[in-house]
Amino acid sequence: MELRSDPNAIDAPWLTQALQAQYPGGSVHQVESASIGTGQVGENVRFSLRGEGIPESVVGKFPSLDPVSKQTGILQRSYLREVFFYQSLQSEVNIQTPIVHHAAIDSQTHEFVLIMEDLAPGLQGDQLAGCSVDQAALALEQLAHLQGPKWGDETLASHDLLMGAGSTDGASLLTELYQTLMPGYLTRYEHALSDIEIAATEQLLEILPSYQSLYANEPPVLIHVDYRLDNMMFGGPYPLTVVDWQSLTMGCPLNDVSYFLGTSLVTSDRQKEERALIRHYLDVLGSYNVDLKFDLAFDYYRNYAPAGMIMALVASMIVGETDRGNDMFMAMAERSIAMSRDLDVLG
Repeated sequence: MELRSDPNAIDAPWLTQALQAQYPGGSVHQVESASIGTGQVGENVRFSLRGEGIPESVVGKFPSLDPVSKQTGILQRSYLREVFFYQSLQSEVNIQTPIVHHAAIDSQTHEFVLIMEDLAPGLQGDQLAGCSVDQAALALEQLAHLQGPKWGDETLASHDLLMGAGSTDGASLLTELYQTLMPGYLTRYEHALSDIEIAATEQLLEILPSYQSLYANEPPVLIHVDYRLDNMMFGGPYPLTVVDWQSLTMGCPLNDVSYFLGTSLVTSDRQKEERALIRHYLDVLGSYNVDLKFDLAFDYYRNYAPAGMIMALVASMIVGETDRGNDMFMAMAERSIAMSRDLDVLG
């Protein structure tokens, strides 16, 4: 098929061809489109369809329309990584993801297109408002269904796109990137951060060189990296569906747990429920014969408490700026700083 990475170029004949694998003999006669979602590095579009033997709608994902965000997606190999997940790994894990009708990418230009099932009437998680404890438990169940099936699979290391987290070079690059971007971040957000939060942001730089050394991909485990509410759909065809696989890599499994709980639960709920939620996650991992003890898991969890601080600082500085994005990054940073202070990671 012709690769169409511009949502405005998607028409009925092209969609008819893209849907043939799932809907053989189906035909799209008419297409209407509308932008949806809050993605920072990708453009999501709902296509409402009329025709025969086809769904009423599908969702397409394309490179970001913002040139800064698009360039970030290219440099970080985000688009390559997401298409790789759907083409090569989706069928080997049990986490709930959308059915993908068509996935294609140009490995040279990174132009890509994904055509997926529409998850309506499901609702996207709200990073600003946070989630309930029950929703957090559901998210950690799904995380275990990502990690459990491929836990310790040495073949993961054969995929270049999954390498990086936990390596010495990766830690050095993260430290350099954080140090380079921190002045601009503090200038932009000094009005939104308290003195304590600014001090915590600066203190984090001191521990970054050893931040990833606690777990060096032993055993190999898949991690989502950006496991948060904006990348989850609640309800609709499934209780919870996880999307946005642009950051997928190998690393410490509790990285995703720390990042999710530290950015997606309001602080009071996280303080009360984090230990019970971690035990629930470990119980689901146990169904895959993964024997990870709570004390070790909590050591990892504590170590990665600053994950949300790091993402808020780095991501906010390398994607296009929006009002909603600014509010989201501040909510993530504030909750993650509170978590890091509660667990005595900083200072």
